[in-house]
Amino acid sequence: MNGTAAPKPAFTGRMFLWIMVAFFGVVVAVNITMARLASGTFGGTVVDNSYVASQKYNGWLAKARAQDQLGWATPVSLDAARRVVIAVPGAAFGAKGTAHHPLGRTADVTLKFVADGQGQLVSTTPLPAGRWQVRIDVRSGRDVKRLLEVLA
Repeated sequence: MNGTAAPKPAFTGRMFLWIMVAFFGVVVAVNITMARLASGTFGGTVVDNSYVASQKYNGWLAKARAQDQLGWATPVSLDAARRVVIAVPGAAFGAKGTAHHPLGRTADVTLKFVADGQGQLVSTTPLPAGRWQVRIDVRSGRDVKRLLEVLA
């Protein structure tokens, strides 16, 4: 030999092993991270039993058509104090409802409404900051219109 070391091979089995361990380590770490984020931000189920919900679907559509035939235009909004405001077409209306945080991070807020004398029903409780799903029953006599709005 002339005193020079033989060059190392460029790619060995040990290098391949470390590359594979690193690759699958990254894949597992990303999967664990995504699973924890998904389970930590999902607030629950949309429906408890999709089969039962599918059986009731046509009834829900019929109720929605009946509500539309009432002809009530009842827009829902928030005022500057974050109170829920419903514009109603007459004076003989009442309403009650609940506000639900979409991610379930805070408790539901029960909404009670009073007439403001200007053709509007205003909630007595303001909503905390954030996005809220509001379910409201507006009544006039025996007629009821159910509203579902997302307010931010």
